[in-house]
Amino acid sequence: MSRYPQERKEAILKKLLPPYSRSVAEVAKEEGISEATLYNWRNALRQSGAVVPDSNTSSEQWSAQTKLAVVAETFSMTEHELSQYCREKGLCHEQIKEWRSECMHGFMTQKEREAEAKKRAKADKHEIKELKKELRYKEKALAETTALLVLRKKLRGLLRGRTRGRLTSTDERQSLVALIHEARQNGCRLENACHEAEIDLRTYRRWYQSGEIQEDQRPIATRPEPVNKLSKQERQLIVEVSNAPEYASLPPSQIVPTLLDKGEYIASESSFYRVLKAEGQLNHRGRQRSRKKSSRPTSYTATGPNQVFTWDITYMPSGVRGQHYYLYMIEDIYNRKIVGYDVYDRECGELAAQLLQRTLMREQCFNQSLVLHSDNGAPMKSLTFKAKMEEQGIISSYSRPRVSDDNPYVESLFRTLKYVPNWPSKGFIDLDVCRAWVAEFVVWYNTEHKHSRLNFVTPSERHSGKDKQILERRAKVLMEHRQKRPERWSGKIRNCEPIGEVHLNPEKEAA
Repeated sequence: MSRYPQERKEAILKKLLPPYSRSVAEVAKEEGISEATLYNWRNALRQSGAVVPDSNTSSEQWSAQTKLAVVAETFSMTEHELSQYCREKGLCHEQIKEWRSECMHGFMTQKEREAEAKKRAKADKHEIKELKKELRYKEKALAETTALLVLRKKLRGLLRGRTRGRLTSTDERQSLVALIHEARQNGCRLENACHEAEIDLRTYRRWYQSGEIQEDQRPIATRPEPVNKLSKQERQLIVEVSNAPEYASLPPSQIVPTLLDKGEYIASESSFYRVLKAEGQLNHRGRQRSRKKSSRPTSYTATGPNQVFTWDITYMPSGVRGQHYYLYMIEDIYNRKIVGYDVYDRECGELAAQLLQRTLMREQCFNQSLVLHSDNGAPMKSLTFKAKMEEQGIISSYSRPRVSDDNPYVESLFRTLKYVPNWPSKGFIDLDVCRAWVAEFVVWYNTEHKHSRLNFVTPSERHSGKDKQILERRAKVLMEHRQKRPERWSGKIRNCEPIGEVHLNPEKEAA
């Protein structure tokens, strides 16, 4: 019978061990050894205490004897040795810890097992109790959130803001209290429901007492008359004096000083006005027109190019005193770009309509709900110009009479135009020279002039959307130099953020 060297025998057995775990038939065919011999070697190795798994079985399917051998072999190992052992055997730390725990549990007595089970049951019971408590809390929070959302939706027509001392009618109180009670029934706390209804908790308790809605007592309260109140005789005297022949044509602002010159005093001017208004005798008189309150123009917001244009006409001096040329200029407020311009020798609505047509063709902004703002000049209000705007679907916007602040963008543009260094202070020789000078100015303004309100980028860069990249590069350069010399920066770097929306005559909140 042939014998095999011990070294070859160990090398062949390694192929049966993890991490290879090859089958006996496969190793026998490869090494030219009978399967019976390999089975004998494997059984002898297993009886010696080595971890030899069965063929084609994972570590979870090893026998109890093999697992016990692994636990005994690794019990005294360090963490480093255990890690190396696990890699060699194809095992994980968690598997060995679990097997070790099972072995320890198997060595326990019946009493120790019962104590362990009781301890585990107590821990599970405590965990279940905490989970139930957390679940109840989350259910209550979810119910309260849902109730608040429903309450917020139903309160849309009732809320008028938190105003201290505002008179609330009984019907409004009943509606608010009913919605608060409904929210409470759906799981919302009273304090949160009152906060959503924009009333204080004390206000709710004052409104709702003994199961009933309490009315506001202020309208029916008895209040003492003011000490400085005019008596009936004094009010009658004011009416009589105002209607006297010598004062019949005078307003109260002149009646009171006239009486003072005579050493008489009945009441103040405001009292005269108040009494006459109550008697229906304070109306506009005379041939002059009554004052009309002019409302603010509509506010518009430009979020991109070719949305809001503004235009105006300004004088361009000539070489002859008293003679002027007229510069027509259209500006896009979003990027401050001059989109249309021309110089003529007169103001005319037809010329303005032609300029508008050329501008729309150049910018290709037809049928885009364009807004065109201007003042109330004759060319702006001419029928020809209005017809052109209606034809192109342009929305008209006008400033208030004699209020130049309502058209600030083009006014600022004209100031820049007339204060450039090459402005001809002695006027332009003729119309062609004036047109050539304006053309050069427009090219410089659109492509070279770094506009302060655009964070110092040119209108053309803003129009094409390159301002973001330019400002990002500026910020990058500043950050690099700040990292090199941080002592030169006491605070933040220069603002390099692009401007956002642009408003025309904004409301106070938007401004």
